[in-house]
Amino acid sequence: MSISGRVPLLLLLGVVAVALRPEMGTMWLWVLAVLLLVGVDLLLAPTPSALVLERSAGATVRLGEPTTTSLLATTGSRRRLRGVVRDAWQPTAGATGNRHRISLAPGDRVVLGTALLPRRRGDLRAVGVTVRLSGPLRLASRQRTRQVEGTVRALPPFDSRKHLPSRLARLRDLDGRAAIRVRGQGTEFDSLREYVQGDDVRSIDWRASARSRNVVVRTWQPERDRRVVLVLDTSRTSAGRVGDVPRLDSAMDATLLLASLATRAGDRVDFVAGDRRVRSRQRFSGNRDIAARLQQVMADLDPVIAEADWGALAGAVNGFGRQRALVVLLTPLEPSAVEEGLLPVLAALTRHHRVVLASVRDPELEQLTDARQSLDEVYDAAAAEQVIGRRRHTAGLLRALGVDVVDADDLPPALADHYLGLKARGLL
Repeated sequence: MSISGRVPLLLLLGVVAVALRPEMGTMWLWVLAVLLLVGVDLLLAPTPSALVLERSAGATVRLGEPTTTSLLATTGSRRRLRGVVRDAWQPTAGATGNRHRISLAPGDRVVLGTALLPRRRGDLRAVGVTVRLSGPLRLASRQRTRQVEGTVRALPPFDSRKHLPSRLARLRDLDGRAAIRVRGQGTEFDSLREYVQGDDVRSIDWRASARSRNVVVRTWQPERDRRVVLVLDTSRTSAGRVGDVPRLDSAMDATLLLASLATRAGDRVDFVAGDRRVRSRQRFSGNRDIAARLQQVMADLDPVIAEADWGALAGAVNGFGRQRALVVLLTPLEPSAVEEGLLPVLAALTRHHRVVLASVRDPELEQLTDARQSLDEVYDAAAAEQVIGRRRHTAGLLRALGVDVVDADDLPPALADHYLGLKARGLL
């Protein structure tokens, strides 16, 4: 039950009656009359169950993009229904304009739309729909909150998609579709052609030259159908922020760009995510839109305040097979976490695979080292220099073990460029 603003106004009107007949009995008689009207109006108010509610199918939207969820309200009574419907969602769904006034004649129906702006990945759920129907005098209302199931799935944003066309153009050059061929260890044979001045003599095919009047050389192109394993760290270090963006979100963005690029290059992409346990392990096949499939997989992943079990993650990688692969570890370059958890398992990974560690670098560290105007800034600069020194030392240890380190402010394009560089040199 709820009362409207008309009830206090009616009680204030009783001042006029008391002024005309200033007695205590007059005041109580007026209050009793108002309460009687409220009671009668409440008895005549329709029950909230007279309004039938149905929700449209759940939507899928990228994080930060607006969407709308709809409720279909139908009158299930022979009386006119007047009141308010509030469609409540969890706070991170960003619901606005979710209070709807209705006035429905018998048999009428109306679509009530609520605007959503998700601020968190994953499945965002409706909390409940509160229906408040007024009586004919609009003094009192009957109110009930009902569960009308509703879900909106917020996917990780793919902001780095804008870098994909330029990287695909470079990939076409490497693939030979722009009449360019490269040679290197691990590349695939493409075709034979006559030797021209400037060609590498090591490319001469002596058997083919013996059968021809001219010297013949082999042309090569980057290998296709290679394996790329993307390992996403969801442990406590991924919860940190660089600017306003969590490290995990930046790593997801880099994952989407590299997976899209590798698939277009003809490589097979596998995906592992985890912290103290493996959260997701997916093997993708075919040339369908891998970005959309990865977004669905990563939507429910959140940082876990626990250390990463790199032994379990390495075991998940080896579970895909012993075939040589490019293993990309998307994890922050945090010295303590890397040296204590990751270094002991790297030897086994580098023995069979090409390993790359990709991390988001915080540009504020460099800015702190430049500001030394006050005593506090000097202390901050010294602390920043110490952190940067430890990160460089850890990166040196990783490189000594044969691991490529990509530590960049803007990780997605930097990682994509490193992948293309490995392809160009025939190192995959």
